[in-house]
Amino acid sequence: MTSFDLPGPVLFTPEPHFDARGFFTRTFDAQIAAEHGLDPAAFIQDSQSRSSRGVIRGMHGRSGAGEGKLVRCAHGAILDVLVDIRTGSAAFGEQVSVRLDDETFAHLYVPPGFLHGFQVLGEVADVCYRIDRAHDPSEDLAVRYDDPDLAIDWPVPVGTMSERDLSAGTFAELQILLKTRERD
Repeated sequence: MTSFDLPGPVLFTPEPHFDARGFFTRTFDAQIAAEHGLDPAAFIQDSQSRSSRGVIRGMHGRSGAGEGKLVRCAHGAILDVLVDIRTGSAAFGEQVSVRLDDETFAHLYVPPGFLHGFQVLGEVADVCYRIDRAHDPSEDLAVRYDDPDLAIDWPVPVGTMSERDLSAGTFAELQILLKTRERD
């Protein structure tokens, strides 16, 4: 397990067992999650995406109570990026990035109150998400992947992007929105 300078996210790295057949690794352990402050029963949805080289998905978040998720790359490799958007946080606006891949099998816990996005580093990547809330589209937040205030260093040329991600607002606009919602 790894903690970051940014409070909240946690990186879980399992210990795979390799032999002549291939490998076996535990992809989730409720007891280990609980030992690190996560409620295993809180995760209500598992999702998976497949994307090709250079694709960026994000930067996404949720307003209201937010959304916690446990993210892993089941096949391939990604650069996973988090940005703290918790109002009142001493780390507001700070970011952390970590490589997730099918060699280390690391899992990244993304707590509520963070923007989350990733870029595919190889030819293809399958990313699995374990999410703790039902999706409510009215709470969707998004910031452009290339926002100069975030200055995220995406390591490979940008590939295909969704229309939603290309039309996302700026980090400055998100800050205004969050302050408005905080007052309401």
